[in-house]
Amino acid sequence: MKKPRVICIGEILFDRFIEQQGESLQQVKSWQDCPGGAPANTACALSKLGVYTTFIGCIAQDELGELLVNLLKDYGVDCTGVQRHHKAPARTVYLVRDEIGNSKLVGFGGRDPGEFADAYLSAELLPISLFKEADWLVLGTLELAYPKSKEAIYKAISLAKFYDIKIFVDINWNPMFWRKTETALQTIRELIKDVNFLKLTVDEAKFLFGTINPKAIAQSFNNLKGVLVTASESGCSYYIGGYEGNLPAFSVDVQDTTGAGDAFNAGIISQMIKYDIHCLSEPEIIRKIVTYASAVGAITTTKLGAITSQPTLIEVEAFLTYSNPT
Repeated sequence: MKKPRVICIGEILFDRFIEQQGESLQQVKSWQDCPGGAPANTACALSKLGVYTTFIGCIAQDELGELLVNLLKDYGVDCTGVQRHHKAPARTVYLVRDEIGNSKLVGFGGRDPGEFADAYLSAELLPISLFKEADWLVLGTLELAYPKSKEAIYKAISLAKFYDIKIFVDINWNPMFWRKTETALQTIRELIKDVNFLKLTVDEAKFLFGTINPKAIAQSFNNLKGVLVTASESGCSYYIGGYEGNLPAFSVDVQDTTGAGDAFNAGIISQMIKYDIHCLSEPEIIRKIVTYASAVGAITTTKLGAITSQPTLIEVEAFLTYSNPT
């Protein structure tokens, strides 16, 4: 049996999009469902890029949950760490898109955000065997909003530190998952003390740290080896291994930005694995890694849906052959 290089832990769900781009919630005529959830998005993107990946999360024991499990398997993601909940439903998030493809979460279909299956991820059921062999642990912060899944996340972090696994966190901040913003801010900042690599958007950087400078963020924590700050069509800035830089975005026809950041994460990690952690001493390779990740994210925006729009390894290589950041 192959050993997973990367563990992605957290939520998998359905993104329910308004099909008519640019219309408000009150103008809805029809919806389109696409599988998503940041950690699951990254797991699938990594698998498409040729990195053997496992997903750990709690998924509903119902028809929709079965669809999600089968989706992960279809994309080659290992599911031995998946937990099932026989009562809680699969999470569905409702999204609107503006005229340029930017998505905004507008609710959970009238349900409380804490009643979905992913909120019941159990620390006791985490398969320790997966952590013994993995190189990377990837997670977001949404599961920290619920007591049971928060306990599981911290258990996973503890296992990662024990087995010397590199920890990559994408902030993925959204106030609709949390009951109190103050609690979220404190919880997320505490989490960052345990991680090695951090990715966040410009807005998240301002919210958490009052700065969008990745070097300033990294140097405020002793544990951070790298910080990436993304700014959509404005590109990204980074501070990795003591080297900082800025990279413009690729020019593409954007249809939907959902999951682009998760695909970007997969690009970063896949290239870190390719070049090994020692590449952090070479600024040219660091920039090459970030360029590759930016290409993966850019391609993902050209179609609707987070997982279905992700590129394969061959597609990324072809894109980089004929495209340059603007």
